Amino acid sequence: MRRVAVIGGGPSGLMAADVISGAGAAVTIFERMPSVGRKFLMAGRGGLNLTHSENLDVFLGRYGAAEQALQTAIGALPPDSIREWAKGLGEETFIGSSGRVFPSAMKASPLLRAWLRRLAERSVTVKTRHRWRGWDARGDLIFDTPEGVVSSRAEATVLALGGGSWARLGSDGGFVEILRGIGVEVTPLRAANCGFVAGWSRVFRERFQGTPLKRIALSFDGQCVRGEALITAAGIEGGAIYGLSAPLREHIAHHGRATVVIDLRPDLDEAALLNALQVPRKKQSLSTFLRKVARLPPVAVGLLHEAALSTSHPLGQLSPDEIARLIKAVPIQLTAPANMDRAISTAGGVAYSEIDADYMLRRRPGVFAAGEMLDWEAPTGGYLLQASMSTGAAAGHGVVRWLQSKS
Repeated sequence: MRRVAVIGGGPSGLMAADVISGAGAAVTIFERMPSVGRKFLMAGRGGLNLTHSENLDVFLGRYGAAEQALQTAIGALPPDSIREWAKGLGEETFIGSSGRVFPSAMKASPLLRAWLRRLAERSVTVKTRHRWRGWDARGDLIFDTPEGVVSSRAEATVLALGGGSWARLGSDGGFVEILRGIGVEVTPLRAANCGFVAGWSRVFRERFQGTPLKRIALSFDGQCVRGEALITAAGIEGGAIYGLSAPLREHIAHHGRATVVIDLRPDLDEAALLNALQVPRKKQSLSTFLRKVARLPPVAVGLLHEAALSTSHPLGQLSPDEIARLIKAVPIQLTAPANMDRAISTAGGVAYSEIDADYMLRRRPGVFAAGEMLDWEAPTGGYLLQASMSTGAAAGHGVVRWLQSKS
């Protein structure tokens, strides 16, 4: 029986193992953590978003510059196929109101358990606490383990080591230097779907860190995302800002800073706001007045004060029409992405020019790469898991063809 190593026990590695073991090869999964699928489980805490139900052409467009590179892999294992795959594991799925696809259990753990059972039935071996260190002079895989350095020989290898975020869950970007050492081009890893640093005043930071901003709209460079965000001690994070993270990150890289605009009442136009603000304030404080007539929570009023601080006019000195305009467009200056380790995902990785159509490294025949360690990025909403699993399947099929060519 042909022996295949899969390095990395996340969704891309597990999918590669699924495909390869289904073709009859002996697969060993090497995982550096004490168990597999840790980031997969974390992703399912709020409801595991497997993929998205939108039209495939629109879906592929979410991958930006990597759309063409991912087209074949996702086309071979599209969203509908992911749903069928889950059903085959005994986990039905449903489409939520936003078009996102979830398992009926809304959790990752039942799906992961069923997945691992199927792999075990195919005699897939899982070796945990094995940290990959590259190859020895004979071409054998080298691992650091609690018992010391061990080596393993395989006829084909799938590298599925993830990106560089949430290192405590297994993906620390350690593959970058290993692959660069054999001449593989690896684009520097960068935070994606991440928060950003903003220079809050001490008063605002101490009062509102940890407070959500709900039902807002964020805009940058012609793009607008509705949703929620969270004020942090360092700046801002959350779904709405994640949707703009790629253009914000690149703008900051080139210009040193970027200004995102927040509409605190996207459901109300400026004229309606102005009409509400023109009623007499009487003896109410400005904060109470804005809370009542503009229906702004304290954190939103705090943001208005922050924005006014950057000008020479405090908020209380602004006219009703100026306050209305500010509510609809609060400028927040961002100076850096938040720490990459706290990002949901990463951009960068193995350049697509370094792999062939079967996801095999051109510089290392018999070695394949898949998942987030490749140079693509995607927004949240099911696109991350979809591309991870689709490229894992593509690498798995590539391994099967490679082994057949060697028979």
